[in-house]
Amino acid sequence: MKLGVVGLPNVGKSTLFNALTKAGAQSANYPFCTIEPNVGMVSVPDERLEKLAKMYNTQKLTPATIEFVDIAGLVKGASKGEGLGNKFLSHIREVDAIAHVVRCFEDGNIIHVDGNVNPARDIETINLELVFADLETLEKKIAKTEKQARSGDKYAQHELEVLHILNDQLLKGLPARTLKFDEDDQKIVHDCFLLSSKPVIYLCNVSTEQLANVSTDKNIQKVHEIAKKEGAKVLEISAQIEEELSTLDGDELEEFKKEFGIKELGLPRLIQESYDLLGLISFLTAGEKEVRAWTIKKGTKAPQAAGVIHTDFEKGFIKAEVVDWRDLLAANSYALAKEQGKVRLEGKDYVVKDGDVMLFKFNV
Repeated sequence: MKLGVVGLPNVGKSTLFNALTKAGAQSANYPFCTIEPNVGMVSVPDERLEKLAKMYNTQKLTPATIEFVDIAGLVKGASKGEGLGNKFLSHIREVDAIAHVVRCFEDGNIIHVDGNVNPARDIETINLELVFADLETLEKKIAKTEKQARSGDKYAQHELEVLHILNDQLLKGLPARTLKFDEDDQKIVHDCFLLSSKPVIYLCNVSTEQLANVSTDKNIQKVHEIAKKEGAKVLEISAQIEEELSTLDGDELEEFKKEFGIKELGLPRLIQESYDLLGLISFLTAGEKEVRAWTIKKGTKAPQAAGVIHTDFEKGFIKAEVVDWRDLLAANSYALAKEQGKVRLEGKDYVVKDGDVMLFKFNV
Protein backbone atom coordinates (compact mmCIF):
# COMPACT_ATOMS: atom_id res chain seq x y z
CA MET A 1 0.00 0.00 0.00
CA LYS A 2 1.28 3.44 -0.97
CA LEU A 3 0.02 6.50 0.92
CA GLY A 4 0.74 9.99 -0.44
CA VAL A 5 1.19 12.77 2.13
CA VAL A 6 -0.06 16.02 0.59
CA GLY A 7 -0.97 19.54 1.68
CA LEU A 8 -0.11 23.19 1.19
CA PRO A 9 3.49 24.29 1.87
CA ASN A 10 4.38 24.79 5.55
CA VAL A 11 1.51 22.79 7.04
CA GLY A 12 3.87 20.27 8.68
CA LYS A 13 3.91 17.55 6.02
CA SER A 14 7.62 16.78 6.11
CA THR A 15 7.77 17.06 9.92
CA LEU A 16 4.96 14.54 10.15
CA PHE A 17 6.58 12.33 7.50
CA ASN A 18 9.82 12.34 9.49
CA ALA A 19 7.98 11.37 12.65
CA LEU A 20 6.02 8.57 11.00
CA THR A 21 8.86 7.05 9.03
CA LYS A 22 12.00 8.28 10.82
CA ALA A 23 13.34 8.68 7.27
CA GLY A 24 14.90 12.10 7.88
CA ALA A 25 13.11 14.00 5.12
CA GLN A 26 14.21 17.63 4.81
CA SER A 27 11.90 20.01 6.66
CA ALA A 28 12.15 23.81 6.52
CA ASN A 29 10.06 26.94 6.95
CA TYR A 30 9.72 27.94 3.29
CA PRO A 31 7.63 26.70 0.35
CA PHE A 32 8.84 23.93 -1.97
CA CYS A 33 11.46 22.62 0.42
CA THR A 34 10.38 19.17 -0.80
CA ILE A 35 10.70 18.86 -4.58
CA GLU A 36 11.36 15.20 -5.31
CA PRO A 37 9.10 13.04 -3.14
CA ASN A 38 10.63 11.46 -0.06
CA VAL A 39 9.71 7.81 0.36
CA GLY A 40 9.67 5.82 3.59
CA MET A 41 8.77 2.16 4.12
CA VAL A 42 7.10 1.47 7.47
CA SER A 43 6.26 -1.86 9.10
CA VAL A 44 2.60 -2.29 9.99
CA PRO A 45 2.35 -2.78 13.79
CA ASP A 46 0.82 -6.21 14.47
CA GLU A 47 0.89 -7.77 17.93
CA ARG A 48 -0.31 -11.09 16.49
CA LEU A 49 3.05 -11.67 14.80
CA GLU A 50 5.05 -11.32 18.00
CA LYS A 51 2.75 -13.66 19.91
CA LEU A 52 2.86 -16.31 17.20
CA ALA A 53 6.64 -15.95 16.84
CA LYS A 54 7.00 -16.59 20.57
CA MET A 55 4.82 -19.70 20.31
CA TYR A 56 6.81 -21.06 17.36
CA ASN A 57 10.12 -19.88 18.83
CA THR A 58 11.10 -18.21 15.57
CA GLN A 59 13.22 -15.09 15.29
CA LYS A 60 12.06 -14.10 11.79
CA LEU A 61 9.06 -11.81 11.77
CA THR A 62 7.98 -10.27 8.47
CA PRO A 63 5.23 -7.69 8.98
CA ALA A 64 3.17 -6.12 6.23
CA THR A 65 4.55 -2.77 5.05
CA ILE A 66 3.11 0.56 4.00
CA GLU A 67 4.95 3.06 1.80
CA PHE A 68 4.65 6.75 2.68
CA VAL A 69 5.38 9.28 -0.07
CA ASP A 70 6.00 12.86 1.08
CA ILE A 71 4.78 14.88 -1.90
CA ALA A 72 5.85 18.51 -2.22
CA GLY A 73 3.42 21.24 -1.16
CA LEU A 74 0.70 22.04 -3.66
CA VAL A 75 -0.38 25.65 -4.28
CA LYS A 76 -3.22 27.39 -6.07
CA GLY A 77 -2.67 26.96 -9.80
CA ALA A 78 -0.80 23.64 -9.47
CA SER A 79 -3.01 22.07 -12.16
CA LYS A 80 -1.70 24.76 -14.53
CA GLY A 81 1.90 24.17 -13.52
CA GLU A 82 2.21 26.73 -10.70
CA GLY A 83 4.85 25.81 -8.12
CA LEU A 84 6.04 22.89 -10.26
CA GLY A 85 2.49 21.62 -9.79
CA ASN A 86 2.26 19.24 -12.74
CA LYS A 87 5.19 17.24 -11.42
CA PHE A 88 3.64 17.04 -7.96
CA LEU A 89 0.25 15.99 -9.33
CA SER A 90 1.89 13.12 -11.20
CA HIS A 91 3.28 11.85 -7.89
CA ILE A 92 -0.25 11.83 -6.42
CA ARG A 93 -1.44 9.75 -9.36
CA GLU A 94 0.85 6.90 -8.27
CA VAL A 95 -0.47 6.45 -4.71
CA ASP A 96 -3.39 4.33 -3.44
CA ALA A 97 -4.74 6.88 -0.97
CA ILE A 98 -4.07 10.44 0.17
CA ALA A 99 -3.15 11.63 3.66
CA HIS A 100 -4.05 15.31 3.40
CA VAL A 101 -2.27 17.31 6.12
CA VAL A 102 -4.32 20.35 7.15
CA ARG A 103 -2.84 23.03 9.37
CA CYS A 104 -5.18 23.72 12.30
CA PHE A 105 -2.68 25.29 14.73
CA GLU A 106 -1.86 28.99 15.10
CA ASP A 107 1.83 30.00 15.17
CA GLY A 108 3.05 33.44 14.06
CA ASN A 109 6.59 32.09 13.61
CA ILE A 110 5.55 29.65 10.88
CA ILE A 111 4.61 31.24 7.58
CA HIS A 112 1.27 30.34 5.98
CA VAL A 113 1.25 30.72 2.20
CA ASP A 114 -2.14 32.50 2.33
CA GLY A 115 -1.32 34.66 5.34
CA ASN A 116 -3.59 33.05 7.93
CA VAL A 117 -4.87 29.68 9.16
CA ASN A 118 -8.12 28.60 7.49
CA PRO A 119 -8.57 24.79 7.17
CA ALA A 120 -11.69 25.00 4.97
CA ARG A 121 -9.95 27.28 2.45
CA ASP A 122 -6.79 25.15 2.47
CA ILE A 123 -8.75 21.94 1.83
CA GLU A 124 -10.67 23.61 -0.98
CA THR A 125 -7.41 24.81 -2.58
CA ILE A 126 -5.99 21.29 -2.75
CA ASN A 127 -9.27 19.66 -3.77
CA LEU A 128 -9.85 22.18 -6.57
CA GLU A 129 -6.38 21.62 -8.02
CA LEU A 130 -7.07 17.88 -8.15
CA VAL A 131 -10.50 18.56 -9.68
CA PHE A 132 -9.04 20.90 -12.36
CA ALA A 133 -6.45 18.27 -13.30
CA ASP A 134 -9.22 15.63 -13.49
CA LEU A 135 -11.37 17.82 -15.75
CA GLU A 136 -8.52 17.88 -18.28
CA THR A 137 -8.20 14.09 -18.01
CA LEU A 138 -11.96 13.62 -18.48
CA GLU A 139 -12.13 15.98 -21.44
CA LYS A 140 -9.76 13.73 -23.38
CA LYS A 141 -11.49 10.56 -22.19
CA ILE A 142 -14.95 11.85 -23.18
CA ALA A 143 -13.76 12.89 -26.65
CA LYS A 144 -12.36 9.40 -27.26
CA THR A 145 -15.43 7.62 -25.88
CA GLU A 146 -17.84 9.78 -27.92
CA LYS A 147 -16.30 8.45 -31.15
CA GLN A 148 -16.81 4.85 -29.99
CA ALA A 149 -20.37 5.59 -28.84
CA ARG A 150 -21.30 7.10 -32.23
CA SER A 151 -20.23 3.85 -33.91
CA GLY A 152 -22.98 2.04 -31.99
CA ASP A 153 -20.82 0.52 -29.25
CA LYS A 154 -23.33 -0.10 -26.40
CA TYR A 155 -20.69 -0.28 -23.67
CA ALA A 156 -19.13 3.00 -24.86
CA GLN A 157 -22.58 4.63 -24.77
CA HIS A 158 -23.05 3.60 -21.14
CA GLU A 159 -19.47 4.57 -20.30
CA LEU A 160 -20.15 8.02 -21.75
CA GLU A 161 -23.13 8.44 -19.41
CA VAL A 162 -20.92 7.69 -16.40
CA LEU A 163 -18.21 10.07 -17.65
CA HIS A 164 -20.73 12.90 -18.02
CA ILE A 165 -22.01 12.30 -14.45
CA LEU A 166 -18.41 12.55 -13.27
CA ASN A 167 -17.76 15.64 -15.34
CA ASP A 168 -20.86 17.41 -13.97
CA GLN A 169 -19.74 16.68 -10.41
CA LEU A 170 -16.24 18.03 -11.07
CA LEU A 171 -17.65 21.18 -12.70
CA LYS A 172 -19.37 21.86 -9.35
CA GLY A 173 -15.91 21.82 -7.77
CA LEU A 174 -16.60 18.53 -5.95
CA PRO A 175 -14.11 15.62 -5.88
CA ALA A 176 -15.00 12.47 -7.82
CA ARG A 177 -14.90 10.45 -4.57
CA THR A 178 -18.13 12.20 -3.44
CA LEU A 179 -20.06 10.16 -6.05
CA LYS A 180 -21.17 6.58 -5.40
CA PHE A 181 -21.44 4.04 -8.23
CA ASP A 182 -22.25 0.34 -8.41
CA GLU A 183 -19.41 -2.12 -8.93
CA ASP A 184 -19.53 -2.09 -12.75
CA ASP A 185 -19.66 1.69 -13.04
CA GLN A 186 -16.97 2.05 -10.39
CA LYS A 187 -14.65 0.13 -12.73
CA ILE A 188 -15.23 2.82 -15.37
CA VAL A 189 -14.33 5.49 -12.82
CA HIS A 190 -11.25 3.54 -11.73
CA ASP A 191 -10.02 3.27 -15.32
CA CYS A 192 -10.06 7.10 -15.57
CA PHE A 193 -7.28 7.30 -12.94
CA LEU A 194 -8.72 10.48 -11.46
CA LEU A 195 -6.79 12.20 -8.67
CA SER A 196 -9.92 13.33 -6.83
CA SER A 197 -11.35 9.81 -6.76
CA LYS A 198 -8.59 8.58 -4.43
CA PRO A 199 -9.67 7.88 -0.81
CA VAL A 200 -8.61 10.58 1.65
CA ILE A 201 -7.69 10.83 5.32
CA TYR A 202 -7.51 14.39 6.61
CA LEU A 203 -4.72 14.77 9.15
CA CYS A 204 -5.40 17.79 11.35
CA ASN A 205 -1.99 19.06 12.41
CA VAL A 206 -2.70 20.50 15.84
CA SER A 207 -0.99 21.96 18.90
CA THR A 208 -0.74 20.22 22.28
CA GLU A 209 -3.56 22.39 23.63
CA GLN A 210 -5.83 21.48 20.71
CA LEU A 211 -5.32 17.75 21.32
CA ALA A 212 -7.04 18.20 24.68
CA ASN A 213 -9.98 20.12 23.13
CA VAL A 214 -10.70 18.30 19.88
CA SER A 215 -14.49 18.36 20.23
CA THR A 216 -14.67 22.13 20.79
CA ASP A 217 -11.88 23.44 18.55
CA LYS A 218 -13.40 25.37 15.61
CA ASN A 219 -10.61 24.60 13.14
CA ILE A 220 -10.70 20.86 13.85
CA GLN A 221 -14.50 20.67 13.71
CA LYS A 222 -14.50 22.43 10.34
CA VAL A 223 -12.34 19.64 8.94
CA HIS A 224 -14.75 17.05 10.39
CA GLU A 225 -17.69 18.78 8.67
CA ILE A 226 -15.94 18.68 5.28
CA ALA A 227 -14.84 15.07 5.74
CA LYS A 228 -18.38 13.98 6.63
CA LYS A 229 -19.73 15.44 3.37
CA GLU A 230 -17.01 13.70 1.37
CA GLY A 231 -17.12 10.36 3.19
CA ALA A 232 -13.46 10.90 4.19
CA LYS A 233 -11.74 10.07 7.48
CA VAL A 234 -10.14 12.46 9.99
CA LEU A 235 -7.29 12.07 12.46
CA GLU A 236 -5.99 14.71 14.87
CA ILE A 237 -2.23 14.57 15.20
CA SER A 238 0.54 16.90 16.38
CA ALA A 239 3.45 16.65 13.96
CA GLN A 240 5.76 18.39 16.42
CA ILE A 241 4.93 16.05 19.31
CA GLU A 242 5.06 12.97 17.06
CA GLU A 243 8.53 14.03 15.87
CA GLU A 244 9.74 14.42 19.46
CA LEU A 245 8.25 11.08 20.52
CA SER A 246 9.65 9.25 17.47
CA THR A 247 13.15 9.50 18.98
CA LEU A 248 12.09 7.81 22.24
CA ASP A 249 11.28 4.25 23.26
CA GLY A 250 10.55 2.14 26.32
CA ASP A 251 9.79 3.83 29.65
CA GLU A 252 10.86 7.24 28.37
CA LEU A 253 8.31 7.06 25.56
CA GLU A 254 5.52 5.99 27.93
CA GLU A 255 6.40 8.82 30.31
CA PHE A 256 6.19 11.45 27.55
CA LYS A 257 2.94 9.98 26.17
CA LYS A 258 1.44 10.26 29.64
CA GLU A 259 2.67 13.86 29.93
CA PHE A 260 1.05 14.85 26.62
CA GLY A 261 -2.08 12.77 27.27
CA ILE A 262 -1.48 10.56 24.20
CA LYS A 263 -2.86 7.01 24.38
CA GLU A 264 -1.53 5.88 21.02
CA LEU A 265 1.04 7.31 18.60
CA GLY A 266 -0.06 8.64 15.23
CA LEU A 267 1.48 5.93 13.04
CA PRO A 268 -0.56 2.94 14.30
CA ARG A 269 -3.75 5.02 14.12
CA LEU A 270 -2.97 6.25 10.62
CA ILE A 271 -2.18 2.75 9.38
CA GLN A 272 -5.38 1.34 10.88
CA GLU A 273 -7.47 4.09 9.32
CA SER A 274 -5.68 3.59 5.98
CA TYR A 275 -6.46 -0.13 6.03
CA ASP A 276 -10.12 0.59 6.79
CA LEU A 277 -10.26 3.26 4.09
CA LEU A 278 -8.89 0.95 1.42
CA GLY A 279 -10.74 -2.14 2.66
CA LEU A 280 -7.58 -4.07 3.50
CA ILE A 281 -6.96 -6.93 5.95
CA SER A 282 -4.03 -9.23 6.76
CA PHE A 283 -3.86 -13.01 6.84
CA LEU A 284 -0.90 -14.77 8.43
CA THR A 285 1.45 -17.64 7.73
CA ALA A 286 3.31 -19.13 10.68
CA GLY A 287 5.92 -21.75 11.37
CA GLU A 288 9.35 -22.32 12.87
CA LYS A 289 11.12 -20.60 9.96
CA GLU A 290 8.99 -17.45 9.72
CA VAL A 291 5.85 -15.69 10.94
CA ARG A 292 4.53 -13.31 8.31
CA ALA A 293 1.60 -10.99 7.54
CA TRP A 294 0.17 -10.67 4.02
CA THR A 295 -2.08 -7.79 2.96
CA ILE A 296 -5.19 -8.45 0.86
CA LYS A 297 -8.51 -6.76 0.07
CA LYS A 298 -11.55 -7.66 2.16
CA GLY A 299 -13.57 -10.26 0.28
CA THR A 300 -10.52 -11.99 -1.25
CA LYS A 301 -11.01 -15.73 -1.70
CA ALA A 302 -8.48 -18.38 -0.67
CA PRO A 303 -6.89 -19.03 -4.13
CA GLN A 304 -6.27 -15.31 -4.71
CA ALA A 305 -4.85 -14.94 -1.20
CA ALA A 306 -2.49 -17.82 -2.00
CA GLY A 307 -1.49 -15.97 -5.16
CA VAL A 308 -0.22 -13.05 -3.07
CA ILE A 309 2.46 -15.42 -1.72
CA HIS A 310 3.26 -16.97 -5.11
CA THR A 311 1.40 -17.21 -8.42
CA ASP A 312 1.96 -21.00 -8.46
CA PHE A 313 -0.02 -21.28 -5.21
CA GLU A 314 -3.04 -19.76 -6.92
CA LYS A 315 -2.70 -21.71 -10.18
CA GLY A 316 -2.41 -25.07 -8.42
CA PHE A 317 -4.67 -24.31 -5.44
CA ILE A 318 -6.32 -27.38 -3.93
CA LYS A 319 -7.31 -26.55 -0.34
CA ALA A 320 -6.28 -24.34 2.55
CA GLU A 321 -5.91 -25.25 6.19
CA VAL A 322 -7.27 -22.32 8.20
CA VAL A 323 -7.22 -21.48 11.92
CA ASP A 324 -8.02 -18.24 13.70
CA TRP A 325 -4.84 -16.81 15.26
CA ARG A 326 -6.50 -16.62 18.71
CA ASP A 327 -7.48 -20.31 18.58
CA LEU A 328 -3.94 -21.21 17.54
CA LEU A 329 -2.44 -19.28 20.44
CA ALA A 330 -4.93 -20.78 22.90
CA ALA A 331 -3.98 -24.30 21.79
CA ASN A 332 -0.27 -23.35 21.94
CA SER A 333 0.57 -25.59 18.97
CA TYR A 334 -0.75 -26.27 15.49
CA ALA A 335 -1.05 -30.02 16.23
CA LEU A 336 -3.19 -29.39 19.32
CA ALA A 337 -5.35 -26.87 17.44
CA LYS A 338 -6.00 -29.63 14.89
CA GLU A 339 -6.88 -32.12 17.61
CA GLN A 340 -9.33 -29.60 19.09
CA GLY A 341 -11.02 -29.20 15.71
CA LYS A 342 -9.99 -25.57 15.36
CA VAL A 343 -8.18 -26.10 12.03
CA ARG A 344 -10.61 -26.14 9.12
CA LEU A 345 -10.12 -27.33 5.54
CA GLU A 346 -11.44 -24.67 3.16
CA GLY A 347 -11.90 -24.67 -0.63
CA LYS A 348 -11.86 -22.21 -3.52
CA ASP A 349 -14.90 -20.24 -2.38
CA TYR A 350 -13.65 -19.50 1.13
CA VAL A 351 -13.45 -15.77 1.85
CA VAL A 352 -10.33 -15.04 3.91
CA LYS A 353 -10.82 -13.24 7.23
CA ASP A 354 -8.50 -10.85 9.04
CA GLY A 355 -6.22 -12.84 11.35
CA ASP A 356 -6.63 -16.19 9.57
CA VAL A 357 -3.49 -18.33 9.85
CA MET A 358 -3.31 -20.26 6.59
CA LEU A 359 -1.44 -23.23 5.16
CA PHE A 360 -2.04 -23.73 1.42
CA LYS A 361 -2.18 -27.07 -0.37
CA PHE A 362 -1.37 -26.80 -4.07
CA ASN A 363 -0.18 -28.81 -7.03
CA VAL A 364 1.51 -27.37 -10.12
